[in-house]
Amino acid sequence: MMKTFEKNIRRVTPYVPGEQPQRPVVKLNTNENPYPPAPGVEKVLHEMDAGQLRLYPDPTAASLVQELAAYYHVKPEQVFVGVGSDDVLAMCFLTFFNSEKPILFPDITYSFYKVWADLYRIPYECPKLQDDFRICKEDYYRENGGVIFPNPNAPTSLYENLDFVEDMVKHNPDVIVIVDEAYVDFAGPSAIGLLEKYENLIVTQTFSKARSMAGMRIGCAIASPLLIQYLNDAKYSFNSYTMNQTSILSGVEAVKDKDYFNAQVQKIVRTREWTAGELRKLGFVFPEPGANFIFAKHPDLDGTELYEALREKDIFVRHWEDERIRQYLRITIGTQEQMETLIAFLKTYSGLKKEENR
Repeated sequence: MMKTFEKNIRRVTPYVPGEQPQRPVVKLNTNENPYPPAPGVEKVLHEMDAGQLRLYPDPTAASLVQELAAYYHVKPEQVFVGVGSDDVLAMCFLTFFNSEKPILFPDITYSFYKVWADLYRIPYECPKLQDDFRICKEDYYRENGGVIFPNPNAPTSLYENLDFVEDMVKHNPDVIVIVDEAYVDFAGPSAIGLLEKYENLIVTQTFSKARSMAGMRIGCAIASPLLIQYLNDAKYSFNSYTMNQTSILSGVEAVKDKDYFNAQVQKIVRTREWTAGELRKLGFVFPEPGANFIFAKHPDLDGTELYEALREKDIFVRHWEDERIRQYLRITIGTQEQMETLIAFLKTYSGLKKEENR
């Protein structure tokens, strides 16, 4: 029986993050980078004066904002930073999606979008991805309260080119369009280059994937100065000191080292292509991967059973029970050694299954 006070409690179905096992495993379930961040990050952590922690951090995170502005070739007033791209995106939902019309995002995508929409009481609709998991852009050519989609999409790993992105923005001139680029560094050009043409566009990125700093929680939004001002107004009304001093200093060093960043991205892409080739040899099918993960299924293997079999061998991947994707596994690209362990298990497992079905 519901208690009287419960009637006024805001209740939502929370986002379920990937499992973080507390023992050594082959961890390929949360799209973390298997390599350490830039050497400058470790250096600044060792050299940091702990006495600095008694002071509040710079609420504007000016040093990080300026470094990001220089990196992306935009003005500092076009950059907003937050505690991971989740914080940035949540602030975008709160700030920009206030129409009575539904916002639009794909039915198979980052599941946090529904959580934020429910939390902030934002109406939404989810146009279905096509059978090949591509977004049908024509589904977004209608009246709405805003548009958001990841590029590459998650969990499908599919990347859409800039012509596609521009078409989406062009057909929605009266609302905010957010392109969530958490994985773009593994795929192709960013939509940041479109900002000069479209004042209603926001591009978000994260340090959690390509920059190996999931534990630091750093994300950013790049947009017109007008939209960034609105974001900052909302942020300073909510919590002025969202980014801690350690993250600011570490983030600056991560952005500075372009050579290290590019080398690590290319290493992951090479391992991804090797893994994709090995999976194809075993009969797996998947959309062309554009992120640091592969979204794969095998026509002769049950996805849930395979997920459980992997888990029993301490190989963790991501699996959902959603009807359209329950046969798929999302496999993060780890080190070459980790991926060889995965492939070796899959060879053995698929061989055993063939014998059982004879």
